[in-house]
Amino acid sequence: MITGYCVKCKEKGVELSSPEIHQTSKGGYMAKGKHEKCGTTVCAMMSKENAEKAIADGVTKAY
Repeated sequence: MITGYCVKCKEKGVELSSPEIHQTSKGGYMAKGKHEKCGTTVCAMMSKENAEKAIADGVTKAY
C-alpha cells in the first residue's frame, strides 16, 4: 500500500489506486497513481529501498 498527498482535496494519506514506480531525471524514485475519490494523479516520493520493496510486493515498474 502506497500513500500520498492529494493536492486537489488537501487530503493526507491517500491510497494510490494502480500505482506505478517511476524514476526521476535526477535518479530519485516516485510512485504515481490515481486518487479514487476525485480522480487526480497523486505522486509520492520514495527512497530506492522503498521503491524496490514496492516492486517486490507487486507494484508496476514504469522505468
